[in-house]
Amino acid sequence: MSVHVPLPRRSRGRRSAVLGAAAAAVFAIGLLQPQGTAGADTTAASPQKQLPYRDAKLPTKDRVADLLARMTPAEKIGQMTQAERYDVADDPSLITEYGLGSVLSGGGSTPARNTAEAWADMVDGFQEAALDSRLGIPLLYGVDSVHGHGNLKGATVFPHNIGLGATRDPKLLEKIGHITAEETRASGPQWSFAPCVCVARDDRWGRTYESFGEDPNLARRLETVIDGLQGRRGQLDDPDRVLATAKHYAGDGLTSYDESKAGTGQYPIDQGVDEVSSREFAKLALSPYPTAIHRHKVGSVMPSFSSVDWTEDGLGNPVKMHASKELITDVLKDRMGFDGLVVSDWRAIHQIPGTYEDQVRISVNAGIDLFMEPTADGTGWRDFITTLTGLVDSGAVPMARIDDAVSRILAAKFELGLFEKPMTDRRHIDEIGSPAHRAVARQAVAESQVLLTNKRGTLPLSAKKSPVYVAGSNADNIGNQAGGWTITWQGGSTNDIPGETILDGIEATATKDVTWSEDASAPVPANAAGVVVVGETPYAEGFGDVGGPQWAYDPGDHGVPRPPKTMLLSDADQQAIRTVCAQAKNCTVVVVSGRPMIIPPDLQGQIDALVAAWLPGSEGLGVADTLFGRRPYTGKLPLTWPRTVAQEPINIGDRDYDPLFRFGHGLRTR
Repeated sequence: MSVHVPLPRRSRGRRSAVLGAAAAAVFAIGLLQPQGTAGADTTAASPQKQLPYRDAKLPTKDRVADLLARMTPAEKIGQMTQAERYDVADDPSLITEYGLGSVLSGGGSTPARNTAEAWADMVDGFQEAALDSRLGIPLLYGVDSVHGHGNLKGATVFPHNIGLGATRDPKLLEKIGHITAEETRASGPQWSFAPCVCVARDDRWGRTYESFGEDPNLARRLETVIDGLQGRRGQLDDPDRVLATAKHYAGDGLTSYDESKAGTGQYPIDQGVDEVSSREFAKLALSPYPTAIHRHKVGSVMPSFSSVDWTEDGLGNPVKMHASKELITDVLKDRMGFDGLVVSDWRAIHQIPGTYEDQVRISVNAGIDLFMEPTADGTGWRDFITTLTGLVDSGAVPMARIDDAVSRILAAKFELGLFEKPMTDRRHIDEIGSPAHRAVARQAVAESQVLLTNKRGTLPLSAKKSPVYVAGSNADNIGNQAGGWTITWQGGSTNDIPGETILDGIEATATKDVTWSEDASAPVPANAAGVVVVGETPYAEGFGDVGGPQWAYDPGDHGVPRPPKTMLLSDADQQAIRTVCAQAKNCTVVVVSGRPMIIPPDLQGQIDALVAAWLPGSEGLGVADTLFGRRPYTGKLPLTWPRTVAQEPINIGDRDYDPLFRFGHGLRTR
């Protein structure tokens, strides 16, 4: 059954001409060359600066066509291959030998010294190896700058997307994207695997905080972050812009909860199946992409790990997104007119049924252009090159599909200006984590705060009239408030980044005495205003699935297991709330989390003011700004806040919609 996309078919634009010219050039050269030399560079003896693809004055389509015609099949397949930093760190000459097109840093994959200078030196070292290849094709380096350049210690760490969804502020999102791009490119990488434009429909999903919310209209409205990352059209080669990635195509936020996987060590919702009708799939999963492509000109798209079962009744045969030619080529590239590059997710093609040869053949023919194939067992990306070479030789993958993929990759590199300036432009390196950048992050934190309840006008607090008593697990923990994708893939409670905790912000704002007691065991002063900061500890992807892996950990935690996620406040946090609310003059509870947390009915009656702070990142001062009235509360819920976990999934428009707080709820203060 075909998928209806809510957009008329449009021209594929600039890169359609690139592909047509490239194919024509390859065909013509193949006719003129002796048998067995097709694709060989017969002008290799000429200085490279005299070759057309080296001429920056020529249109991108002409440069792509010229370079593609000079490439051997092995060089083309190398361009389609992406290794991880650790695959080539000990021997960068592998980049030269295999002609690798791209390298990435996964979450927590950093140089030994995690500084901006060390990052730039590392990327430049890999780039030098790429330039040593026969045709000198530069390397494209990718990184997960999903809320700032979170892998880099010292970078500005913004709120995660769920908090940004609460701001409803497209101009702020563009500004955040620009700062993220500047800090990323000044330290070397030219490509960000962001933003996630998914629509999160079940808060039990461990990636909920990567979404702007449950409404596709909200996702489309905030895609201005792409403009900040890439600049307006023609700005990709500026030293403060990066290639952006719309992900995860499509429907990663629609996966169904699988009760049979709860507590088994498997993910009950992440990387699952979209059991929806084609109409619902188009409305919720596909609809953010035409805007990203046509209005914001996003340069790359990453498919989802999930599968789609999109028959009318949602009971057909699920197909892995990375295997769907209909969705990647027919819908994304042809019907939506996407002319950028499609990059696979982390070893995602390995989830396609069949042998590895089947997985490569199916995914390449489906329309994936660049393959994220890091080493898992000592082979990884090399196996990909060997396997794809055999498939091309046998005719199972046509050369036209290879040429299409490589043309898209080369076009991105030309537009990024990498052929003219392949090495890191470090002019903005001293601005990484600057006061000006952190001021924007602080603004984003303040705008993201959602005031859920405010009995008797408890907030804003007076900085002068009353002492403040602060308790709770997340009041003085910058690792918790930054969340996942910060320094390490999963984040961590012990991860330390430059910035201020929420407690730091309160202490810097209040002029009366501030008492801090995490477990609320210290006496509460008379007439004190109580602030209890509670919530989640960090996680990423399926490790945050409610009912997911029974004991999950990642190497960044040194093998320390974590209990499963539940969306419930810990016993310690609940007790801290009860203690403070019973003794303080008034009681404000601030929830630091990547999704709604369940507030037990008995606590609801004791809490005077309830605030959703989301995962604010490095700037705890922004939380204090709203608590004490330096800035008003303006945030609106980007998703529905349930009464119990049993209500999940719950979304605006559902029948019998009876949440604790509705989508869009948010009280204002002046």
